[in-house]
Amino acid sequence: LIILLLFFCSYQYWIRSLLILYYDDTYPTVKEQKAFEKNIFNKTHRTDSEIALLEGLTVVYKSNIDLFFYVIGSSHENELMLMAVLNCLFDSLSQMLRKNVERRALLENMEGLFLAVDEIVDGGVILESDPQQVVHRVALRGDDVPLTEQTVTQVRHLLPSIHSLLFTLQDPLVY
Repeated sequence: LIILLLFFCSYQYWIRSLLILYYDDTYPTVKEQKAFEKNIFNKTHRTDSEIALLEGLTVVYKSNIDLFFYVIGSSHENELMLMAVLNCLFDSLSQMLRKNVERRALLENMEGLFLAVDEIVDGGVILESDPQQVVHRVALRGDDVPLTEQTVTQVRHLLPSIHSLLFTLQDPLVY
């Protein structure tokens, strides 16, 4: 896997990147990367297909409302594996955002996006392609937040278990 891109689009012309990960140095400078991203978007945003060959790279992509998801690999990469990564990312986000995969919801949950991507791909190596597993692991990682960094609502959900733990610690041990 070489590149993972996520754009949002306004009026089919203006794009802004939300997440861009280059896992190798095919495009070493920012100028080359921006030109590549613009080229990919211009070639794919008006088509209904899900795969393209561009600049010797295999591009699989999906759009939803105002978001465009791209997974890009070398021409030697298996298209089905690239599509599995794309579907895993999209389906994971869909479950985490309760089927509301659009720009505003995603901007409000960027932490979930980053955690999902970390669970799916590491250093360009595909780790997971099952969205259920990704959502489960993201939820577990969310539970590891220290108590001082949690919101009041999150802490309120923990109170019954903390109370029962304290109650059991106060009881003398009976053997």
